Amino acid sequence: MKILSIQSHVAYGHAGNSAAVFPLQRLGHEVYPVLTVNFSNHTGYGSSRGPLIAPTEIAEVIQGIEERGAFPHIDAVLSGYQGAEAVGEVVLDAVTRVKAANPAALYCCDPVMGDVGRGFFVRPGIPEFLRDQVVPRADIITPNQFELEFLVGRSLGSEQEVVEAADALRGRGPEVVLVTSTLTRDTPEGSIQMTCVTSDGAWVATTPLLPMTFKGGGDVVSALFLAHYLTDGPSVGLARTAATMYTIMERTHSAGSEEMLLVQEQEAIASPDTRLEVSQIR
Repeated sequence: MKILSIQSHVAYGHAGNSAAVFPLQRLGHEVYPVLTVNFSNHTGYGSSRGPLIAPTEIAEVIQGIEERGAFPHIDAVLSGYQGAEAVGEVVLDAVTRVKAANPAALYCCDPVMGDVGRGFFVRPGIPEFLRDQVVPRADIITPNQFELEFLVGRSLGSEQEVVEAADALRGRGPEVVLVTSTLTRDTPEGSIQMTCVTSDGAWVATTPLLPMTFKGGGDVVSALFLAHYLTDGPSVGLARTAATMYTIMERTHSAGSEEMLLVQEQEAIASPDTRLEVSQIR
């Protein structure tokens, strides 16, 4: 598979394309990474260095890829954090052109805007832009529960409500909704879940809840799920994604690392733990 990934980049650690590209490659996919920023590190450290890349320059890189004749062979476009509407417009234009060249190509969007406990961390206007302009154009979206609640305009307290919210989003355009972290009254104590909803069914994967979070985790999840979905479908894709992420996060936590041990634990990417089962809930 060939994937055009339009995301941020950090030199130190793993976030954006520096979190997504390696897992895709380790799974055997060809990736065309297009950078929207080139930072020394993610902003969670309090400071970073490096440039924002102008939307016109991002578009130039994408045009160059198109001129190499790549678009008819691209199977999917992947996007994450979009810091400005102008960047989002470049992404959507790329999606339109890729799909014109290959109507079977998919667009996977991680609608990054915020999280539980942190609230919104994108600038004003971006959540509405994602909701109204980007999500309806996507085939696959990978929000966390906070983002899903914003997208549908209500809080979600049960597994059934999460599925209903995902179905409401699917009614606006996307075929597949992966909710990357769900915690409801139905979640077993000490656990966290991922929920995948399509027209064919709904599935949930449950793993232990670890007392930590890492920047870039959502970027890895989106990349893994897209890769596995393309080759194995939604339920197997969910199981393999959840198994890989739990292994990486558990070993990162055990090592006391401030950054995901993405490269060190690459066997968890290539060979996910097949013992993790998913439950079909619809």
